[in-house]
Amino acid sequence: MTENLLVARGIEVTYGAGRGLLRNPGHRVLHGVDIAVGRGETIGIVGESGSGKTTLGRALLRLVDVSAGEIRFDGADITHLPDQQMRPLRRRMQMIFQDPMASLNPRHSIRRILVEPLLLHGLASDGKQAEKLVLEILDRVTLPRIVLERSPHELSGGQRQRIGIARAALLRPDFVLADEIVSGLDVSTQAQVLNLLKDLSRDLGLAMAFISHDLSVIRAICDRVYVMRFGKVVEEGPCEQVFSAPRTAYTRALLDAIPLPEIDPDWLQRESLVEDA
Repeated sequence: MTENLLVARGIEVTYGAGRGLLRNPGHRVLHGVDIAVGRGETIGIVGESGSGKTTLGRALLRLVDVSAGEIRFDGADITHLPDQQMRPLRRRMQMIFQDPMASLNPRHSIRRILVEPLLLHGLASDGKQAEKLVLEILDRVTLPRIVLERSPHELSGGQRQRIGIARAALLRPDFVLADEIVSGLDVSTQAQVLNLLKDLSRDLGLAMAFISHDLSVIRAICDRVYVMRFGKVVEEGPCEQVFSAPRTAYTRALLDAIPLPEIDPDWLQRESLVEDA
């Protein structure tokens, strides 16, 4: 059995809660969610818009505060850890954003975007060593070195997303949250990005949570899946089991909503072969 790296138990998130005499109870988005990610494991988090999957992902990274429950990372309770004590963990818990254009500084070159985090976290002793590490990761994500001289707006959507992946992988994290990172890409580019993530996860031993509304993507890349509805997990299990024999009507409805009659588990490999050709 895989040892758990990240475990959340009974977590709740409430937005807009006030204090004082006229206390506003706020809007509860997560309702007692339990979730676990094993070392080197990739889990999927799926659900329709408003189901709470993105809030859950951000709560796991402590980007939003939880109002109840517990989050443990590598055995340590980080539920209410102060920012100063969370800072050393930030390198180990990375996020790849849905919109890379919004997460990459438009005023910086790609070189600066990739080099500065290495120096900030002490993973490179100087600019020369940082540059060497950056060139290595560019080869891994199959981007030409000329992109280092460019700004984010000069790259395609797929190239920007690869830069986002490269920035996260450079910091040698233990856990990566990928939030709808292929939703805006065409199918062949999706296949390239997903295969890249699978290779990095395998080679670097990354644990990963992959948020998506696309069940074909989840089946192609994930080991287990959590199905969310109205801020609760309504079903969880190995992908093959959940996809072939869903236990809830809601999961069945999500599967029925896919345009294709059946989910093709081999589409990722097929698209990659087309692109190579």
